[in-house]
Amino acid sequence: MVLEMKLYASPASPFSRKVRIVLAEKRLDCQLVQIDTAQPDHPALALNPLGKIPVLLLPDGTPVFDSAVIVEYLDTISPVGRLIPEEARPRMLVKRWEALADGLMDAAVLLRAESRRPLELQSAAFADQQRGKVARALAQIAHDLGDRQHCSGDAFTLADAAVGSALFYLDFRFPEWTWRDQHPNLARLAERLEKRKSFEDSAPVAG
Repeated sequence: MVLEMKLYASPASPFSRKVRIVLAEKRLDCQLVQIDTAQPDHPALALNPLGKIPVLLLPDGTPVFDSAVIVEYLDTISPVGRLIPEEARPRMLVKRWEALADGLMDAAVLLRAESRRPLELQSAAFADQQRGKVARALAQIAHDLGDRQHCSGDAFTLADAAVGSALFYLDFRFPEWTWRDQHPNLARLAERLEKRKSFEDSAPVAG
C-alpha cells in the first residue's frame, strides 16, 4: 500500500523541476523517484499511458498527470503560500503565465530531442520552428514582465515557478542561447529566482 506521495520525475526535466519547486514552496513531503524516460520499460509507463513525466502518485495509488494538473492539486492540499489565486482573473493570469512557460519548455525539449537524433535524420525546418517558438515565448514573457519583481502580482506565484523552470532549462541544455543579453529584465528575474531555496535544491546537475 502506498503510504506517501511519490513524484516520478527526471532531474533534467523542466516540468519535473516546476513540480519540485511547488512541493518545496508548499512544504509538502514527497518521495522523489528518478526516472529515465529513455529506457523502454521505465516505471512511469505503468502510471501514465503516455509514458510522460512527471507523475504524482497519491497515497491511495491514484496517479496524477501532467505537471499543470499536479501543481494545481498541490496548491489546494497545503495552506502554505498559495501559488494560484482564488479570484477568477488573477487565477487566469497566473495559469496563462504557466501555459506560456510550459509552451516554451515543450519547444525546448523537442529541440533538444531533435538535436540528439542521428544527423541524417534531423530536420532543420523542425528545429527552426521550435527555436522560433522559444524566441517568441521569451519575447512575450519579457514584454509581459516589464519592470516588475514577479511575473504576476506582488508575490511569488506559480507563474514565477514555471517561468524560472523554463529559463533555467535553457541555461542547462542551451547555454549558447543569449536570452539574458536579449532580455535584461528576464536576467534580473532569474537572478532573484535562483537564490530561492526551492530553485537551489531542484537544480539539475550537468552530465
